Amino acid sequence: MDLAPTVAFLKARGIPVMGHVGLTPQSVHALGGYRARGRSNEDFSKILEDAKALDQAGAFGIVVEAVVEALARSTTEAVECPTIGIGASARCDGQVLVVDDMLGLTGDTARFVKRFEDLAGRIDTAAAAYAASVRSRSFPGPTNLY
Repeated sequence: MDLAPTVAFLKARGIPVMGHVGLTPQSVHALGGYRARGRSNEDFSKILEDAKALDQAGAFGIVVEAVVEALARSTTEAVECPTIGIGASARCDGQVLVVDDMLGLTGDTARFVKRFEDLAGRIDTAAAAYAASVRSRSFPGPTNLY
């Protein structure tokens, strides 16, 4: 892992570092776009070795993003620090989702996103009700005035 020496350097100076393997957004174009990582044996092995190197260098945790499920499980079993999955596996030590995605505030989302609410729809409904109340002059009413 190219970044393991940097992680060790920072840790030695008291700076905590969270590692990141799999799909790293800053490298998405170099990796060929937004797609699951670890499908080939070579990619699987490299990502697993990168995670081990980050762990050994002293990362306090590792984000495991958009990798095949078997790789996420193998990574979690292979490292001492906690793994945080994002589109990886329920077997990771924790999970993360972008709050705007999980609450339904964004349009297109990645395959791994689960929408737990449709706040965009509820906001649209509330805004339409507000606009209708203003147009009908029922808002503001007596209880909303000083």
